[in-house]
Amino acid sequence: MNILEELNKMDDASFRRLEDAPSRSKDIRILKACMSMLWAGYYLFEGKSQEECLAYICDELGAEIGKAFRFAGIAMQQSEEMYVKEFIQALPGIKRILLKDLKAIYEGDPAAVDQAEVLITYPGFRTITIYRIAHQLWLEGVPMIPRILTEYAHSRTGIDIHPGATIGEAFCIDHGTGIVIGETATLGHHVKLYQGVTIGAKSFELDENGNPVKGGKRHPDIGNHVVIYANATILGGNTVVGDHCTIGGSVWLTHSLPEGTTITYNPDKI
Repeated sequence: MNILEELNKMDDASFRRLEDAPSRSKDIRILKACMSMLWAGYYLFEGKSQEECLAYICDELGAEIGKAFRFAGIAMQQSEEMYVKEFIQALPGIKRILLKDLKAIYEGDPAAVDQAEVLITYPGFRTITIYRIAHQLWLEGVPMIPRILTEYAHSRTGIDIHPGATIGEAFCIDHGTGIVIGETATLGHHVKLYQGVTIGAKSFELDENGNPVKGGKRHPDIGNHVVIYANATILGGNTVVGDHCTIGGSVWLTHSLPEGTTITYNPDKI
């Protein structure tokens, strides 16, 4: 056996050939065309007009969606064209929510000069924009592409939001580096997160063979008007943080909090 045969023999049976997968580079180009459509004059995609960006998305996204379903071995529930149509029709609603996110970040950061500065320069807002685009594809049941998009945002900003997370309006990320939000997390309206916040899962449940049990509710629910300060960690699918709570920096939280609670880290009580 030569070295190449030995290397390929190690592959898991579930591995599929990369050339059959959706194209990461093409999906990122589609994302950039979407951002240029949403924010004409602020995000530019290859010098194209909004009309040209729309045409590009319509031409390219359907084929990528088809490849994603085939690669995942999942049957499509409608035509490629219908997935694209549903996505395009959702863009005005996505922008309406993003305008509320933009305002929340501007009003929540005394250093922000104006909303245009937030739109152009803030990594938190860029990540939220990408998340909301990816989340729409996730809601349509499109495999893989939503993760490609949010992992692209993760690689550029250090903010890791799973496209399956449910996040309400007027979402504010301040600084943002190191934030993690898991797949089954839900965040209400007017939530503000500082850098290093984790909204994650506890250790995985194992089956009778010792393998991690996939799926299920694993991440916390965060209410409306909640502020979570830097490096706080909130874990568990049964953890519910009520409305109008404040969670201080470096808090480790694995239990629920009633509405209006303020909790802070106190090393003297450890």
